[in-house]
Amino acid sequence: MSASPWIVLAAAALEAAVGYPEALHRRVPHPVAWIGALISALEQMLNQAAFGEALRRVFGVMTLMTVVAASGAAGWLITRYGGPWAVVAVGGLGLAQHSLWDHVRAVAKPLNAGDLDAARLAVGKIVGRDVERLDEGGVAAAAIESLAESFNDGVVAPLFWFVIGGLPGLFVYKAVNTADSLIGHREPRWRSFGWASARFDDVLNWIPARLAGVLVALAGKGGWRIMLRDARKHASPNAGWPEAAMAGALGVRLGGLAWYDGAPSERPILGEGRATVAADLRRALKVYRLACGMLWLMLAVGGFAWPH
Repeated sequence: MSASPWIVLAAAALEAAVGYPEALHRRVPHPVAWIGALISALEQMLNQAAFGEALRRVFGVMTLMTVVAASGAAGWLITRYGGPWAVVAVGGLGLAQHSLWDHVRAVAKPLNAGDLDAARLAVGKIVGRDVERLDEGGVAAAAIESLAESFNDGVVAPLFWFVIGGLPGLFVYKAVNTADSLIGHREPRWRSFGWASARFDDVLNWIPARLAGVLVALAGKGGWRIMLRDARKHASPNAGWPEAAMAGALGVRLGGLAWYDGAPSERPILGEGRATVAADLRRALKVYRLACGMLWLMLAVGGFAWPH
């Protein structure tokens, strides 16, 4: 059940224009919150140490299958009974162009104004590291890394699976990506239960992440060599592609030492340029906006080539 690129482009344009208004969010939580609530309820019920590692892995697979089936069925029902305009309106909810721009710009504004405390507070909403340890360059680097990775997770991959699988494909991707965010961790509590979600998320992001890297390199007019050299250094099989491309396009270094819950984590260095400064975050946002535009152009070209 693929979707016409024109339908997908219309959904992307709608989401970019209005996002998910806060007034609406207060009354009707975003559908991703519904998926998250289901995953959390199943995790609390089935992910218990008394069950043992093998059984918890089985329950984790069952949880993933349940969430995927429910999400795919919801997408099918909306497509079947709602018509194309419903697909456009609801499909836009699965994208994050607008919210990603808003969240990262909320970091850039105080950072450029020299308000480091406000910038730390803003970046703490989009990254999991200990932000109180970050200086100006560290805040910029954290936001740039989040922007590059989320360009794939929140824009490229959802649009890719929207075209490939229609609204059911988009909903399934969002369900798997949400499951990976909530339970696909390596800590003992989730290692077995979240294994299937983490691996399936890796599979679904394999092609989109590399496409995202290409788009970043094109939009940034560079970064190809760094992307091809450094992408595989990243702990994730996918996140390194857009992050390394962004590092190369901006001529900066990303990765390196970060602190999480008071513990240091030495991550591989992506790129070979200088350390980041506040101005680099503004440059990254320009690259992001242009990369989104290129993605829209691809959808438009696909729409003309789509069989009628």
